Parts: sequence; C-alpha cells; structure tokens
Amino acid sequence: MTAIQQILYAADTAAWHRLAEALGLAAPYPPEPAWAEFHGRGSLAVHAAMPDHPAGSVDLHVLVGDLDEAERALAGFDVSRGVMEGVGDMLTVTSGIRLTVAAGSAPARDGALAMQPIWFAPDLDEPRRILEALGLRPAIAADGGGWIELASDAGSVGLHHGEAPSVGLSFETPDVDALADRLREAGYEAAVVDEAFTRTVRVPSPDGGPEVWINGEQDDLYGYHRAEE
Repeated sequence: MTAIQQILYAADTAAWHRLAEALGLAAPYPPEPAWAEFHGRGSLAVHAAMPDHPAGSVDLHVLVGDLDEAERALAGFDVSRGVMEGVGDMLTVTSGIRLTVAAGSAPARDGALAMQPIWFAPDLDEPRRILEALGLRPAIAADGGGWIELASDAGSVGLHHGEAPSVGLSFETPDVDALADRLREAGYEAAVVDEAFTRTVRVPSPDGGPEVWINGEQDDLYGYHRAEE
C-alpha cells in the first residue's frame, strides 16, 4: 500500500497538536514538542521549526510497502538513498522539491480527515510520473491542465501549477459543515467558503502562518474530469 504523510514545521507545536485533535486526527502515541504524528486517512506529522525548515514549511513524505521496489520504480529520476536516525533507509527524490520515501504504512480510517498536500510546480509532468511510479493513481484533473489529484491508499497529493516549486498543507473532508461546526465548538474561527471546485473550511493557523485549508470532497466536475477516464 501507499500512504501520504505531510510534515509541517511549526513554531508553536502544542497549538498545532490541539488543532490536529480538533480536526479529528488521532495521535498513536503521546505528542512531543519536537515531533508528533496524527492519523486520519494518512498522517500529519508536526515537527518543531528549524533554521532550514522555518515555521509554516511543509515536506511531502510517501510511505510504501517495499522500499527496494520503490527505488527501482524511480530509476531515471534524481533519487538517492540514505539512512535517517529513527526512520531507517529512506529515499530522497529531488524535483524542484525534496520528496522523501520510506517503508511503512498509515491508516485509512473511513470517514476521517484525509491528507491532501499540494505540490506546486511549473511543469506537472515529472511530479506526476514520480507519484505514479510510487503507486499513486490519477483521480480528478482540470480540463485545462494546471491541476491533477493523485490518490494513494491513505490520502492524496494535489499537483498544482505554480512558478515556485513548493508544498502546501491541505486536507480533505467528507463533510465540510460538520467539520466547521466541530472546529467552532472547539473555539476556532472556521469559515466555509465556496470555491469553483468545491467548498472549503478555512481556519487561521495556530502560529500565524497561512490559513489552513480543508477541502470538501469534489463531486462537481464542471471544468474537471475523472483522470482515469
């Protein structure tokens, strides 16, 4: 199986832990200030900000069942293999951003909040081929190009045209209104916004960064199509 983990670097990690719980994500072990994980459909990791990873920055990490197989599938891309303390063998793929790959899994809880990090790139072809090599499947694409969602077994990645390569934090929920109500009950200012592609919940960042976006599952395909069709 493949699963998506988005790693958020935060100045106030405790505030992010509280928001993750309000979003309905579950910590498999007690959160620590330097590192914590929260599971839904895929995994959100909250890492203390560092000089080379300032608060608000996000890394994209893909969990796979067989790291050797993933390395073979990525032949031809800019990929290196190393060992990270506490993780073990890990692949690093460089394509505008640094995407990491490790052996492992994350849950796919039915009805839970899903990871949906957004990979911005000036050309989506290579990012798409990298993700497909890792086992992700095209789902929904914009008719005019510029956007394609690729699904894993737990979470998805949105590829979005952007001049500067980067990764943005994003989630997907099956019930926008219920999530917004739950966030408000927990004391957060949650706004529901109608976008051209779907409705979204917007929540202020707990430590002053960009707004947190939680997209509703897209069912209006005007201007879009199922990518597998």
